[in-house]
Amino acid sequence: MDIQQIESFWPFLQRFAVDLVVAFIILGIGWTISRWLGNMVQRLSARSEKIDPTIIPMFRTVVIWSVRIFTIIAVLSQFGVQTASLIAVLGAAGLAIGLALQGTLQNIAAGIMLLGLRPLRVGESVTVAAGISGTVDEVGLFLTRIVQADGVQVTVPNSTVWNGTIINLSRNHNRRMDVPAYIRYGDDVNRAIEVLLKLIGEQRSALKMPAPSVFVGDRKDGIITLTLRVWASADNFFNLQNDLNREVPMRLKEEGFESPSPLRVAVQEVGVNNQASAK
Repeated sequence: MDIQQIESFWPFLQRFAVDLVVAFIILGIGWTISRWLGNMVQRLSARSEKIDPTIIPMFRTVVIWSVRIFTIIAVLSQFGVQTASLIAVLGAAGLAIGLALQGTLQNIAAGIMLLGLRPLRVGESVTVAAGISGTVDEVGLFLTRIVQADGVQVTVPNSTVWNGTIINLSRNHNRRMDVPAYIRYGDDVNRAIEVLLKLIGEQRSALKMPAPSVFVGDRKDGIITLTLRVWASADNFFNLQNDLNREVPMRLKEEGFESPSPLRVAVQEVGVNNQASAK
């Protein structure tokens, strides 16, 4: 390449270098603005009581990538790419990608439905498909994150959550529990019910309305099963349930009710003792 060819090619190199520098500047400014706007939207949304925390991560993602898409188009136009043809190409590519990523689009559609209808929200205790239980940490564009009681984070595709049964343990203010208690055949059932009702009345977390009740739930193998039906607020539910499960057998024992043994076990023990005596 002689000097004349270099001189004729030099203006093109200059223009390309300038366009490249400007493109990098636009790209850097666009990426910085997208992050700044995303963080600002997240902070302002978190301060507002009218905006559901569940929708904030998706709202932030949409803002960030909207700015970045315009930034990329501006960078390409800096090199002389026609944006109209670019949009047409992007549309065709979007259609092809959509057909190839049907599962991903299902997750996006499911995420929009979850955010629109809000069967679960951030901070609520839920049980979703496949028996996954825990506290909702985030509902994103593709995935839902749930933190289990043992601290393990589980990430579930939105389509799995939406297509399955969602059990929300936090949505209602009050919940009912059924706690079993066991006495033997021949014990005074009415007295046992009085003892258990008194125990329920001593629990501060137990709600007075709806009124608690104790009733005979089952009779089997020499054991009478009594059921304590108690209502509590969602915040106190597990603590009250744990207290009753611990205190019911203790209170019955204090009141003279012995722990029952299944009739079959008792018969077997008697048979073994008779055989030992015969020998």
